[in-house]
Amino acid sequence: MTWLRALREIVRSGLTIERTRLEPLVALRAAAGVAIVIGLALSLVSPAFAASAAFGAFSAGTATFQRSWRPRKVVALGAGAGLALSTFLGYLAAAYTVPFLLLLALWAFLAGMAWSVGPTAGIVAATTVAMMLVTVTLPTSVVDALEHAAVIAFGGVVQATLIFLFPIRRWGDHRDALADAFAAVADYARRLRHDPVAPFDPEPMMTARSAATVTPSQARRRPAALHGPRGLAERIRPVLASLADPRVGAPEEGPGRDRARELLSSAADILDGAARSIRRDGPAFMPSEGVHVTDDDVLEGPARQAAVRLADQLGEVQEIAGSGRTHEPSGGAHAAAESPALLRPTLFRLVPVILRALRRELDPDSPVLRHAVRLAAVASLGYLLGTALPLGHGYWVPITSVLVMRPDFHQTYSRAVARFAGTLVGVALATGVVQLAHPDASLSGCLAVLSAALMYLLMRTGYAVSQSFAAAYVVFLLGMGGAEWHQTVRDRVLLTLLGGLLAMLAYLVFPAWETPRLLDRLADWLTASGRYAAAVVGSYADPTGRHRADVRRTLLAAREAQTAWEEAFERAKQEPVRHRGLTREAADEAQDALTALGRAAMLLEAHLPERGARPVPEAEDVAEALRGDTEHGARDLRSWRAPSWERTEKALDAWEGAGADRDPMVRRGAELLLGAMQELADAMDTSPLERDIESALQERHARAEREEQSGEGAGTGTGAGKGAETGGAEGARRDRGAGPPAPPTETG
Repeated sequence: MTWLRALREIVRSGLTIERTRLEPLVALRAAAGVAIVIGLALSLVSPAFAASAAFGAFSAGTATFQRSWRPRKVVALGAGAGLALSTFLGYLAAAYTVPFLLLLALWAFLAGMAWSVGPTAGIVAATTVAMMLVTVTLPTSVVDALEHAAVIAFGGVVQATLIFLFPIRRWGDHRDALADAFAAVADYARRLRHDPVAPFDPEPMMTARSAATVTPSQARRRPAALHGPRGLAERIRPVLASLADPRVGAPEEGPGRDRARELLSSAADILDGAARSIRRDGPAFMPSEGVHVTDDDVLEGPARQAAVRLADQLGEVQEIAGSGRTHEPSGGAHAAAESPALLRPTLFRLVPVILRALRRELDPDSPVLRHAVRLAAVASLGYLLGTALPLGHGYWVPITSVLVMRPDFHQTYSRAVARFAGTLVGVALATGVVQLAHPDASLSGCLAVLSAALMYLLMRTGYAVSQSFAAAYVVFLLGMGGAEWHQTVRDRVLLTLLGGLLAMLAYLVFPAWETPRLLDRLADWLTASGRYAAAVVGSYADPTGRHRADVRRTLLAAREAQTAWEEAFERAKQEPVRHRGLTREAADEAQDALTALGRAAMLLEAHLPERGARPVPEAEDVAEALRGDTEHGARDLRSWRAPSWERTEKALDAWEGAGADRDPMVRRGAELLLGAMQELADAMDTSPLERDIESALQERHARAEREEQSGEGAGTGTGAGKGAETGGAEGARRDRGAGPPAPPTETG
């Protein structure tokens, strides 16, 4: 993506406000917390004290808008405690430049490493670094530092208390996540009517699973409607795909296809009804009376089996949509895997989890570690630059850098541009208001609260617009504390620009590009998909139900690997570097091939045998071959070689010799798996890197022949030409195994 196009996209997205993402009541509640803290501090202490105290309530309220499945009051309390601690520690070292710089660098490094836990932890930790930088202008004694730390923590307590006293849509985010999963499956059913091999985006399912992972206290209070239906949506998805796919389901044309379209349409309506019921916490209107296939003679074979199973599952969905309630999952192997609650560790038990996550990221190539190093260096350098410049309010340089920096290039660049644009507009508007109205401390406090409310309202949409209100909030708050407006304008705009440029420069000097790691991500996805396919195929060899847990576990791992690849690929498109060995076309073809591999495994999953079914012994050999070939193929990808699938081909040939007509559906599914793997090999075999290797090998062979003919280097010419004696690309492909080529280059 070019820089001009990237800038245009940043401005467009930063100014776009999506009304569906606005939460006015939540924004009003958070702004009320800021108003309470400012009002108490103004009436009991002083305007300067109120200005510093408001930072705690404001930052704690901001933290509650980050995506987290923990209760918002817990997030507010945690953010308040972290802000108070950083305030106190910052003051203790603020009087001494070298100790303060060391503390700032360490604190910023830990804040950057907090991204290993998740985006919410990383963003909240960055605000604590900003608070530490602000503390250098606040107290004058240890007692004052303790008072300010206590007041900042009190801001988090106020926000948590308001959340407890005035709950807004209890479990609303969890309901939305589950409803979105059902709506995604409904949309999938509709698309299958017109495109029988339409892809399915697993992100809503992954979000619903993340929302279903709760703490023990949440598990005791969670509504029943948020426990069982998610597993039901998971089981419906492969059945829909199996019914629609003409290779294993309904015929491509004719009455069978028409009947499949009717069933898919009815399923979409019922699933949409369930989504509305879950989202609204009540019964929803059902446009269809149900799906009946008992006396249906149009479909036959695997298609009929899928239709019968779909009808049973949609009957359970109708109970959810019609009553607004649900029961615990019914008996069966699938239900057994879904009935236990997915537990999230409490804050105290989260410590060892955090330590393990930190250890995993202590890798020189880790984007999180590189982000932490950049953050520590930029915070320290920005502080030195800000204090050296004769502008005043120099702490805004490191604060801007810390708040805009992210582990990936595009977010850092986009947030820096949007923050500067929003700051420029917000400071200009707030300055105009101050010049015209000349507000006193009370009116400045009211204007600050209004600006905070508007910023909270736009937190999740229109980042540039929300930053304009954040800038106005700071202007009014500093004005309430006694700062002159002209100082605020001059200092804030120039220092914000310097901080943004420093953040962008830091990423260019010490980057963590996703582009060179694309093949690693692709190899991880191949390994995870191969294990999922092997678990599904192996279930047919041992239909006792023991493999159901493996199928579920490997499916989740494959989804995570797919999501990691897609995120990395999207980031790579926006980076100013290119991958010499993997073109955009080859990457798209490889992605389509691995998507087809997962789809073929999903089709087989829709017909997993019940307990007591006749086993398919040949499936075990195919499962082992799939697992071995995909793991070896992943190593080939990392070594810049096109993979091969010899073991899987031999296993299928042996199965055909043993009589594959006994289990045609399973055999057909295994062939689809192999076909998708061959598509991946073809995609990698035709990449520019592969063509470069073939050309180099052929050129080496031609040079050796010329040396033999001229009588020079006869001793080495024979050995050099052996790899290509069979001629053409086939000999060059076999010769590739001799060793990996040089890695790709990064170019600006």
